[in-house]
Amino acid sequence: MKHAVIGLALLAAPQWASAQTLQCSAPTETQRIRPELPSQSQPTRVLPIGSYTLAISWSPQYCRNAKGDSSFQCGSGNRFGFTLHGLWPDGEGKEWPQYCAPTKILPQAVVRRHICATPSAQLLQHEWAKHGTCMPGYSPSRYFQQSNALYYGLRFPDMMALSRREGLTAGDLATAFASANRGMSADMMRVTATREGWLDEIWICLNKAFRPTRCPVHQGGLAPNAPLQIWRGGR
Repeated sequence: MKHAVIGLALLAAPQWASAQTLQCSAPTETQRIRPELPSQSQPTRVLPIGSYTLAISWSPQYCRNAKGDSSFQCGSGNRFGFTLHGLWPDGEGKEWPQYCAPTKILPQAVVRRHICATPSAQLLQHEWAKHGTCMPGYSPSRYFQQSNALYYGLRFPDMMALSRREGLTAGDLATAFASANRGMSADMMRVTATREGWLDEIWICLNKAFRPTRCPVHQGGLAPNAPLQIWRGGR
């Protein structure tokens, strides 16, 4: 299997890190991708955009319980901290737009360019089909360039130190994350976790200019005082 080395970025220890790709070799061969289509439970929904959510996932937790074809993200010598789940247009109320237009399979060049931020070709296809198509005037290239620019612009707190903190709460993580990013406060993000209380994702709330803003009450996530654990992947 041929790979192209994308690069390295260190976890924050103790400084902030600009990205969470520790090591990633992007495959150069064709990635198998199936279509992502609306369904009865996930129908087409065309609505005005009121805001956006940038969702990032904690890869060690994902790989801890990964099923199916996750070898690129969780094996093959690749290592990730936070990965980019996607950029989601939100509606003006509780509903959000999705699957706004039919899509083709993503070009392989687009997949290779962005797979070290979102380490799954199928997830890239899903994010474009479900969310990117709802952003007027956006092509796949423009959608992923926008989401990657936001992702790579983030700074991250020392996740290893936080994982060892006694009595860690979702609010503690949000506060640490906000402290690493100028212009951000803890109420501009939502922290999600597994049923057992392990960190799953952080959702960063953005206005229509893609700048952090206070999250709407209905968006969910853990309460600030909710206990939180962070899986270190054996480190």
